Amino acid sequence: MDTQFATPQWVHDAVFYQIFPDRFASSIQVEKPANLEDWNAPPTPHGFKGGDLMGVVEHLDYLQDLGITAIYFTPIFQSASNHRYHTHDYFKVDPLLGGDKAFQTLLKEAHRRNIRIVLDGVFNHASRGFFQFNHILECGKQSPYLDWFKIHGFPLNAYEGKPRYECWWSIAALPTFNHANPQVRKFIMDVGRYWIEQGIDGWRLDVPFEIKESGFWEEFRNVIKSVNPDAYITGEIPWDARPWLQGDQFDGVMNYLFTYALWSFFGGEHLQEDLVGHWRGHGPEFFVKDAPSFARQITSLLNLYPLPAVQAQMNLLDSHDTARFLSLVGRRKEALRLAALVMFTYPGAPTIYYGDEIGMEGGKDPDCRRGFPWNSSQWDLELRNYFKSLIEIRKKHPALRDGEWEILEAQDQWLAYARKQGKDYLVVLVNNSPRTQTIELRIQQSVLEGKRFKNLFSGEIIHLTEEFFLKYQLAPFTGTILSMQ
Repeated sequence: MDTQFATPQWVHDAVFYQIFPDRFASSIQVEKPANLEDWNAPPTPHGFKGGDLMGVVEHLDYLQDLGITAIYFTPIFQSASNHRYHTHDYFKVDPLLGGDKAFQTLLKEAHRRNIRIVLDGVFNHASRGFFQFNHILECGKQSPYLDWFKIHGFPLNAYEGKPRYECWWSIAALPTFNHANPQVRKFIMDVGRYWIEQGIDGWRLDVPFEIKESGFWEEFRNVIKSVNPDAYITGEIPWDARPWLQGDQFDGVMNYLFTYALWSFFGGEHLQEDLVGHWRGHGPEFFVKDAPSFARQITSLLNLYPLPAVQAQMNLLDSHDTARFLSLVGRRKEALRLAALVMFTYPGAPTIYYGDEIGMEGGKDPDCRRGFPWNSSQWDLELRNYFKSLIEIRKKHPALRDGEWEILEAQDQWLAYARKQGKDYLVVLVNNSPRTQTIELRIQQSVLEGKRFKNLFSGEIIHLTEEFFLKYQLAPFTGTILSMQ
């Protein structure tokens, strides 16, 4: 490991909100073409609903009120797909999103509110519309850009038949870059540098495990950090990410192994296996059924990576690539509340996929990418207030961000753990069972400042017994946070 490995403190303290730009909010300030899908209709693989970046600007107050301090956007660059993972122009914001002008307004307004902006970098593959690939389509084997991609023959069969070039998952629309080409490598480094210079606060890297050229991500880190040492670099690695988290490549990853444990433990017998799908294969040992296994697996993750990476993980309940948490767990909001409680009290940066805080549901892609319902009568306001409370508590307590982690007890379907930093000592209790659970914990005298705890949700004061036992009764499928007073 790089002994100089450090990750941005703002990430340790961050609460992320993931936005899929076409589906979050639409503004009349951005002119729209015709043929858009109805906002509230079920999303389709190729349909556009007309969300844009000015729509995000107009709802920054909503995000600020919730407590959000950073936004991760799925791709925003010019593209001929609603998700924009088919990049046409890496230096231009998609006109449907309002173009570069809307993005600069967003950046300015977000930063004015101390909200950071992280963009999605799709550097493994481009699109058929990407200039250099389109040049090959037009000029054939005489194109000077032939070695920007891995071409195996002509015709390319870019639209019909089997593609005669390497592409991601054999999808003809996604030609894979030839990263061994120095010009390609320089191009990607220039893109990374350009947007950091424009003022973004970091990159989330799409399928970075596909790029296997030696030193590629090390160079990318050096380029980004040379412009802004405080920029965040996180990657989409849905399995054990140790090779990327040794201090020379990424600061953190999307912590899917943690996600799997949340799905399985809180989903229990209600977990919808058809919605889990291929994700189970990425970390089968993290699909747990009881509290001791859950405690063991989420603790093992804290020991798997260097501490700076642990503190900069992007922890998530779900994403644009998975079914939504509520749908995965059989629409049980008590499961969502418990999973959120753990996520907000676990090391790393909690991440909310847009709409989870109001109870949005959704199956596999594209159903997990529905339009955000801005009619608040469709919101679960109690759930939103709960998320807001969790965010407030996390912000007030440094122990929940950079503090030590210790499992105090884990039995059957309940567990208790502590977070400690200096005099800030908290105990988190989780009852994932249909029975009321009386929890008794012996608190070490060495950590005690006083002999009482406060429930941070209700304000109730709990006094320890003379033998330093903390006794608390938890209703079925509930949890709480107690703070030493």
